[in-house]
Formats: sequence, structure tokens, C-alpha cells
Amino acid sequence: MDDTICAISTAQGIGAISIIRVSGSEAIKIVQSIFSNEIKSKETHVIKYGKIIYNKEIIDEVLLMVMRSPKTYTKEDIVEINCHGGYNTTNMILRILLDKGCRLAEPGEFTKRAFLNGRINLLESEAVNDLIMAKTDSKRKLSLNQIGGKLTIKINEIRDMLLSLMANIEVNIDYPEYTDNLVITKKLLNEKLNEIAKYLSKLVKESEYGRIVSNGIMVAIVGKPNVGKSSILNSLLDEERAIVTDVAGTTRDIVEGVVSLNGIEVKLVDTAGIRETKDVVEKIGVEKSLEIIQKCDVILFVIDATTGITKEDKKILNKLDINKTIIFANKDDLKHKKIITNFEIVYGNAKTLDGLDNLKNKLIEKFNISEINRDLTYLSNSRQLDLIKKANDSLINGLNSLKNNIPIDMIETDLRACYEYLSEILGERYEEDLVNRLFKDFCVGKWKYYVRYNCSWCWSCRNRSSSYLC
Repeated sequence: MDDTICAISTAQGIGAISIIRVSGSEAIKIVQSIFSNEIKSKETHVIKYGKIIYNKEIIDEVLLMVMRSPKTYTKEDIVEINCHGGYNTTNMILRILLDKGCRLAEPGEFTKRAFLNGRINLLESEAVNDLIMAKTDSKRKLSLNQIGGKLTIKINEIRDMLLSLMANIEVNIDYPEYTDNLVITKKLLNEKLNEIAKYLSKLVKESEYGRIVSNGIMVAIVGKPNVGKSSILNSLLDEERAIVTDVAGTTRDIVEGVVSLNGIEVKLVDTAGIRETKDVVEKIGVEKSLEIIQKCDVILFVIDATTGITKEDKKILNKLDINKTIIFANKDDLKHKKIITNFEIVYGNAKTLDGLDNLKNKLIEKFNISEINRDLTYLSNSRQLDLIKKANDSLINGLNSLKNNIPIDMIETDLRACYEYLSEILGERYEEDLVNRLFKDFCVGKWKYYVRYNCSWCWSCRNRSSSYLC
């Protein structure tokens, strides 16, 4: 944390501008030593024009953004060098900064410092990376809401209620003679816990929405050979991703594609037709299809509407989870009869532009996508979802203990556990190893800049070395 760090903040490649960020107590001093104009004045959040000069040679003309602590992203002094884009110029300036005493930032270290310096909490830190990686508009809005603190406010409201309750219990136990404090009776505790449970259960329920926005929906397109599975994939993607022929068993491997449905990412997986076969390659494809069925969120079981549900279809349907299976009766533009089944069924065809509208509407309805997009203030990643469920379980344990006439001071243990799990979501309680692991995958690409200047750089110990070690 005492080092002054630097890294290239823009994506690799050739472009008009690249940005190199320097953060730390020596940031302004180090950059001043290679910059042609004065930046040591007390001015902050100003842009200066000048040249990067090293060993009396002009390296590039640049714009510098000088930002003084504490009103910066890391709460440290920050200088951002806006230089001309391209590999050579950008890496030359980075090498010079390293030679002048900076250390190459580890992946996610700027955001990690923002968290450790109290600029943002852990929930907001994770949202920064989610925003960078967002592929859909819903994911972008979800990340912005987390960064903006809307979710933090919701969690803090629950924590405040728990803290107030625990404080009163402690006073009742330690200072029973104080009559002016609120006495926590079992009846009052039951009322308070049920009130907290409503807020917490709502967060848990909505966290499933967050998982959908964050990870998307995986739809496995399965069925017998030659019922139109690949045609459905191609129509939804609006491109010829899968090969389509009249020959049964054409698709022998998994073919994937991604579409956006009302701002939610939908991953489509076209599988090999499921049937008994002696063909070795096709048999492997069938096995992969069965694996995908276990992992997906929705099984789109395709049948031919003109023939209805055949004996072969029934054999496959008997193995499928009815709660996550939708039957798509393809070729409904041809003469067909109504199909009676306990499974959800949608009629359509993969040949016309509007032939899959019913299917899209069914997916929107099944996952409540219209409701999801209204708020977009949810917990989203696996760490957050795990902790909110543990917090909810602790509160439920407290309520059950109360019903079983367990003493109030013992119930407080469950309340404290609930409070601590909520605190972990925000990063107010954390283990160093966990934080290091979380930030490790941030801003992927920084370590791809191989720096050489008079000697090599050892990527294992991140120290200069006289020989190539790695």
C-alpha cells in the first residue's frame, strides 16, 4: 500500500489515445521528473499539456490529469497520462515510470486500494468489474445501481435494525436495573424479527433476479434428430450458426450462440439429436446433450407439430424435469392437431420471422423478465448470494429458537451471525485471502504488458532481474 503503482488503463491495441494511471504518495513527484511543465502546484483535477522527456529525448506529447488525494478513485494522489495510442509509445512511457520508481500494479489493484482506503465498499468494488464486463443493458444498469450505493442502503437498513435490537438485548442483560430502556420481551422480539425477515427474504428472492441478470439464462435445445433444433438456433441468432440439412443426425456436437432478450443474456445451446445410435461420433454428441440438460436453466424440447408427441419423444420427456421444460411444437404453419400434455407447450415455426415470437414471450413470462427490469437493484454474484442466504438462514434459526422458548440471550447469537454475514457482503468483515482472490480477476490484461528496460522483469516475484526467469 506504500508503493506508487502504475498501469496501462486502456485496452491493448492501436488507437488514438492510451491512458496510463499512476497512484500513490510519489505519483506527482515521479511524473513531474519526466514531464516538461510544472505540476507540483496545489491545483487538483486539472489537465496539463506538455511532453514526456527521458534522457533528454522527447518520448511523446501528452495531456496529464492531476488529481490530489483524498478526492480521487483510490483516495491517493493520481496522475493519468493521456498519450498517443499504440504499443510502442504506451509501453515506452510505462517502462520509464517503472525505472523512475513506480511498481507495476497487480490486477485490480487500483480498485483494491479504493476499497482498502474506504473509498468504496466490497459490494461496490465488485460492481466496478461487473460494469466493465457487462454485455447487456440490464447488466450495465445493475452494476451502476450497485456502484451508486442503492443496494448498500438496503443492506445497511437491515443491519441498523439488527444492531438496535442487539444493543437493547445487551442492555437488558447487563443493566437490568435501567428501566428507561426498551425491554425486549419475547413478544416484541418476535415482532421485530418478523419485520426484519420481510426485508431480508425480499433481498433473497430478488437475488435470484440478480443471478439471471448477471449470468443470463441457459437454454438447451433438445429433441429427436431432424425436428428443427438447428433451424430454431439459427433463427433466434439471425445467422447460419448451425448446419441444417434433411439428414437426421447432422448436428453431432454442441453449437452455441448468445442473444439478448429484453436486456437479459440468453445462451442458446443446440444439442445433438437424442436417439439410440451405433455411430461412435453421434453417440458422443448424445452424451454431451444429456450433460447439457442437467446444467441448463431451460430445456427447450422440440417436437414436430405435424406428428405430435411420438413414442421416442415420450421416452426422452420421461427423463426431463417438468418444471424447467418447455415443449416447442415446430412446423405449426403446416397441418397439425392439438397436442395434450402436462408440460408447458408453445406452438411456432423456425422458418418465418414471427414464428418464434410465442417462444420468446414464454421465456419472458417464465423468468419474469419484465419484473426483473423494473428495479435492477439486486445482489448478483455467487459470493453475495451465498452470504445473503446464510444471513437469512441465521435469522430463521433465531425465529425458530424463539418459538422453542430458547432464552433471548442465546437467540442473540443468531442475530449476530446474521449481522456479520451482511457485513461481509459490504466488506466490513473480510479475510485478506478472500479480498486478494476477488481482485485477482479484475481488469484482465495488465499482466500482459511485458516490460523490458536494460534488464528483464520477473513476473513471479515482480522484481527486476538480470536474466529472464519466466
